[in-house]
Amino acid sequence: MNEDFLHYIWKYKKINFSNLKTTNQQSVILLRIGDHNQLNSGPDFFNAQLIINDQKWAGNVEIHIKSSDWYVHHHETNFAYDNVILHVVWEDDIDVFRRDNSRIPTLQLKDYVDTSLLIQYQKIFQNKTVSWIQCEKQLSEVPSFTISNWQERLYIERLEHKSSLIRELLKQSSNDWEAVLFKLLAKNFGLKVNGDAFLSVANSFDFSCFRKCSINIEQLEALLYGQANLLDINSETPYVLKLLKQYDFLKIKFELKNKGVIPFQFFRLRPPNFPTIRISQFASLYIKNKQLFREVIETNNLEKFYKLFDVSASEFWKTHYTFDKKSTARDKKMTKSFVHLILINTIIPLKFLYAKDLGKDIEEEIFGLMSQLPCEKNSITNRFIDLGIGMDDALHSQSMIELKNNYCNQKACLKCSIGNYLLNREGSLG
Repeated sequence: MNEDFLHYIWKYKKINFSNLKTTNQQSVILLRIGDHNQLNSGPDFFNAQLIINDQKWAGNVEIHIKSSDWYVHHHETNFAYDNVILHVVWEDDIDVFRRDNSRIPTLQLKDYVDTSLLIQYQKIFQNKTVSWIQCEKQLSEVPSFTISNWQERLYIERLEHKSSLIRELLKQSSNDWEAVLFKLLAKNFGLKVNGDAFLSVANSFDFSCFRKCSINIEQLEALLYGQANLLDINSETPYVLKLLKQYDFLKIKFELKNKGVIPFQFFRLRPPNFPTIRISQFASLYIKNKQLFREVIETNNLEKFYKLFDVSASEFWKTHYTFDKKSTARDKKMTKSFVHLILINTIIPLKFLYAKDLGKDIEEEIFGLMSQLPCEKNSITNRFIDLGIGMDDALHSQSMIELKNNYCNQKACLKCSIGNYLLNREGSLG
């Protein structure tokens, strides 16, 4: 038994409300169950309306497994709970009082819940033999329409979660959206291994410095490689010597410091993902697109994004992956698969939040763009595919990652549309 199940019972009226009585035998007539409080502290349902023994009450409803949980959670000293008009519990084990010592009426749910509902709940959501997710044995029985609708909602939730980092960067950058794009791109150019290191480089100087260095590729690379501590090498290569000379100039001009920059990792990376290559591609992107923020906000077509990100590492890197070792000549272009990652993790979340702050709804545009991107392949998406979930595009894969991380792993089954379907379907106990 958990409180989510009790919230579900109350929210969806899964009991017979026609003959309810409190534990001290007062009649209860439900007029309004209240608004489910899923995000904030305070009572579980706000603005409920009840009639208790012919007296109409308006206020809040608090739900617990046992009445004594009221004191375990110290609600008796919290003014936020002074307006609780009904305490809904599975088991009433103690009288509960407000701060002014007035007794709170209590409804004991176990007296009113159908046994079949409880059995179904325990069968699906309290299965201790489950190896990956609670409903994996029943997942194939859920209609595709239910899953499809839920995936769209899950993806919007994922965008909301990704917005938290963007909002933090906006705060740090005094709402400079161009600076935020720069930092987000820097982080995502480093992927998982070097993302934090890339971001630490981007945070090591003011974005105005980056703008002023965007005159030519050599100066921009000198800034980035120098701040990344990648120029601390003994080399007589003309390219390296030019970068060192430029960086020495920039250090004095902009009073640059890089003691807080996180060291970059090369170990176990494929050479195309070496930070040396990604930094040069990153610099080339900004040399090519002087108004990059405006471009990404106005672009909503995948082919146009491919053209926008059609950049290569600079000339030196055609024959190098590191500063000190020559390799077979090859143009180090940003691949389409890498552009997909940038779109999923940076561009689309940024477009979503920017439009939201302007009061614009671009969900359909975002869904359309995500549907053009291929499904991501990882341990989560592969497992859902094995369980029969269709994965046609990146919207599907992103939504199922959100589902696994923030619902399945948290055992928040009763907040999930799939869990609700399985618990409500007719004949499920037969």
